[in-house]
Amino acid sequence: MSNVTKEQVLKKLEGVTHSAIGGDVVSKGLISDIFIADGKVYFSLTVPADLAQTLEPLRIAAEDAVKSIAGVKGAMVALTAEKKPGSSTPAPSAASQQAAPRQQAPAKAGVPGVGALIAVASGKGGVGKSTTAVNLALGLQAIGLKVGILDADIYGPSMPRLLRVGGRPEEADNRMLKPKEAYGLKVMSMGFLVAEETPMIWRGPMVVSALTQMLREVDWGILDVIVIDMPPGTGDAQLTLAQKVPLAGAVIVSTPQDLALIDARKGLNMFKKVDVPLLGLIENMSYFLCPSCGERSDIFGHGGAQEEAARIGVPFLGAVPLHMDIRETSDAGTPVVVAQPDGPHAQIFKQMAVKVCDQIMESQQAQELAVPKIVFE
Repeated sequence: MSNVTKEQVLKKLEGVTHSAIGGDVVSKGLISDIFIADGKVYFSLTVPADLAQTLEPLRIAAEDAVKSIAGVKGAMVALTAEKKPGSSTPAPSAASQQAAPRQQAPAKAGVPGVGALIAVASGKGGVGKSTTAVNLALGLQAIGLKVGILDADIYGPSMPRLLRVGGRPEEADNRMLKPKEAYGLKVMSMGFLVAEETPMIWRGPMVVSALTQMLREVDWGILDVIVIDMPPGTGDAQLTLAQKVPLAGAVIVSTPQDLALIDARKGLNMFKKVDVPLLGLIENMSYFLCPSCGERSDIFGHGGAQEEAARIGVPFLGAVPLHMDIRETSDAGTPVVVAQPDGPHAQIFKQMAVKVCDQIMESQQAQELAVPKIVFE
């Protein structure tokens, strides 16, 4: 067990300097949120917003310095920007807004070698989002695609348990991490970097930094699609991913009852506001089939998600029952699509996968038609 302390980390960081800050990162008070778990060190550097790009080498130097400490197995450093009081830009007048030409939003950086990124999200926890995400990923693989899955739920990573895979990822020669593999899927999760029992007591900037690093500093290879199992809710992490990552679309998971649908609407509206295509809505735990008598019970109601999808004009991808087989295979680390590939539940997820692919193609075609083409004659 590692005995690395915060004092050791701070002592080492006293030697990390940059001319733009006029000293070292410790004496200048830039260090915050030091977190140590399993020999790995996580912290953030808070710098002025106007120096954020200039100080990226400082972040790398701080990370390398901490990695050189005996007993440290790894380090992750976030660079967070802080605006000076009174430095906010005044709102433009109505006249200037009218006169100024509309500028295009900057292009979002993709992941090299990856065709499409799909977010699987929910407005709240407890609706079976992670189980749905992993079975959807396996469904996409079953129809012939090369698939990866990113467990973006920093506070409650599920993929190590759902896919029965663990251990620290290896580091490639180019400083990129190699994803784990399970059932043909390439997998990355914070659960590989921190022990299962360790609570992640992080503020938003650290979470966002960790997510972007797990997505862009991982050697995913050549993939048709990465399924991103998003954190539940509509907070800072979800919004930042939706704004900074070129998502091909989002899938929303909900249970049928009104309380869950209220939160699902929030998720739908968040993706709409950041111009992420909505690929569809899934109703999980749609009904219960008694394994003994075969009788059906609508424990959480039934059809609420389908009605909501029709009301707002979003595709309904399908309904997944509340069934012992899905729960047992998930707990065992052998998701139902691989445990019972010819069973009825696996077929549901494979059908959803086909519908998701269709929606992505339709969305891409619509975007191509919307872009004006210049023809030289």
